[in-house]
Amino acid sequence: MEADPSAKSAGLPPVMPGIFNWPEGGAPSLSGGHCPACDRYFFPRPSYCPGCLGRADEAEVGNSGVIYSYTVVRTRAPLGLPEPYPVGYVDLDQTGLRVFSLLDPEAIGRLRLGLPVKLAVKPLGHDLFGSPCLRPLFTPKD
Repeated sequence: MEADPSAKSAGLPPVMPGIFNWPEGGAPSLSGGHCPACDRYFFPRPSYCPGCLGRADEAEVGNSGVIYSYTVVRTRAPLGLPEPYPVGYVDLDQTGLRVFSLLDPEAIGRLRLGLPVKLAVKPLGHDLFGSPCLRPLFTPKD
């Protein structure tokens, strides 16, 4: 599953502002924070670095990695997510961060520890107000 350009052109908002960047004609990337004093990355972006309390600048933290751990949730899904839906920790290649994320519901049978994954964005579920939205998720690399 790739980023869905038709959803972007339809003007759907992200589930949370500032959670990912999606440049025109490019691949989406998670947007987080970076502390220049500590040289540490964070996701999501904090206002201040928890280590030194310095300002955390906005930074792209990655769009590919490997699955560290995952599970498939088989109870009633919140926010209009499909049932069942997978979630897990992904170790990002670009910054080494370990992030908790939604995984591709269409790839449940292919998920495994150590699987290389890439970030995708698609219309999935709704936001807190019941409006359709775009969600970042990780899907197996081809």
